[in-house]
Amino acid sequence: MTPHAMKVFFEIHSGLNREAPGDFQSTKRAYSMMSGIGDSPFVLDIGCGPGGQTMDLAALSASHIVGVDKSISYLTELRRRAARRNLDQRIHAVNADMFELEFREGEFDVVWAEGSIYIIGFERGLKEWKRFIKRGGYIAVTEVTWIKSSPPDELERFWAEAYPAIQSAQENLKIFEDAGYEMTGHFALPESSWWDQYYGPIEEKLPALRNKYRDNSEALEVIELEQAEIDLYKKYSDYYSYVFYVARTG
Repeated sequence: MTPHAMKVFFEIHSGLNREAPGDFQSTKRAYSMMSGIGDSPFVLDIGCGPGGQTMDLAALSASHIVGVDKSISYLTELRRRAARRNLDQRIHAVNADMFELEFREGEFDVVWAEGSIYIIGFERGLKEWKRFIKRGGYIAVTEVTWIKSSPPDELERFWAEAYPAIQSAQENLKIFEDAGYEMTGHFALPESSWWDQYYGPIEEKLPALRNKYRDNSEALEVIELEQAEIDLYKKYSDYYSYVFYVARTG
């Protein structure tokens, strides 16, 4: 993606509470699957984005959270939100690349990643991030997953190009097992989590952006790719979703 295309992409995504499908109730449900972490666990939120789920985690316990992201603008928003809720002593925003994390082994009770592990790769992320988790600690991630077999050709072609690593829940559970985790639970996010804080706000922006960039073919291509992704979910939401996976280290 060219710098100009990236600028348009971030313009589309600016101001969102989350940078992937998700919601408070799903975060809460996943959090409830972790036992024995105490009232104030130390949490590493990888690919935290603007911090929607980070703020939710802070509301669910007296946790101390390190939110990591490569985007300065997202981290600025996270810091603003934390300060506004007087949580800046519990939430620490760190500018870092998830490919080059430098935390200590066994430093965290929980590693959390909503809508971000795909960047490094599902299997690689589970293996590499495990070293940051205390013995008996947890990892909680969301990953786009087939939830129904035999997807239509149109949908299969889209994901073959957009994210060829997409797999079924059973295949992903096997990856957890091979990486040495004990599965605590998993569930598909509801359709509302795709619309309320993600696709809905994005789709509302697109008409004005089409008008703004009506003479810019490169920008229009980025806008129409966003619309195509949304339209695909409208047609085929029963075939795929983000699935929340929660697992414990041995």
